Amino acid sequence: MRKTLVDFAASLGLTLSVSAAETLAGYADLVWEKKDFLNLTSVRGKEEIFTRHLCDGLAAAALCGKQMRGKENFTAADLGAGAGYVGLTLAAALPQARVSLVECLEKRCSFLNWAVLKLGLKNAEVKCLRLGQKQGGEFDFVTERAMGKINDILPLAAPCVRPCGVFAPYQSDPSEADAALLKRLGLCAQPPRPYILPGETKTRYLAVFRK
Repeated sequence: MRKTLVDFAASLGLTLSVSAAETLAGYADLVWEKKDFLNLTSVRGKEEIFTRHLCDGLAAAALCGKQMRGKENFTAADLGAGAGYVGLTLAAALPQARVSLVECLEKRCSFLNWAVLKLGLKNAEVKCLRLGQKQGGEFDFVTERAMGKINDILPLAAPCVRPCGVFAPYQSDPSEADAALLKRLGLCAQPPRPYILPGETKTRYLAVFRK
């Protein structure tokens, strides 16, 4: 399954190192160990953690790497981090990024902190807070997956994006964002990033909004 990660990343223009693939494999083991106790995933086999969740995270990592090209160091945030599929994949795949995993459920924050420690990801930190109630800071690249409808998410996410930064939410249809809302929030829509997960035929998207 490590080869699946490396090959999928390469198909997106992202070079995933052997050590990063090993880290992600170790993360899949942690998820599998705690999945029932913490309700982390509904997958029936560990292979699905790689093909459904980690490859999904690699799509964001590839986009982030492309958007931040030329920067030696930058910040990224995964809003509503959940089990960390996107945020921890970002941290493993992009060691030059400082990644914040923003999650409001304490039980999941405890798992994320444990995973960060076990995996030795020194460029990842967990922020236990609810968006809209506390300011978590501004970041160069912000993403989210499965937090809800895009027009409800945009007002919560926009304050987390620093000027000239990028908000890249996962979407089934990248045309759903309201143009008037984007203008009010100071966001400009750019062409979305399509991708297809291993073993699937459905096209998925990461929308791209620049501030």
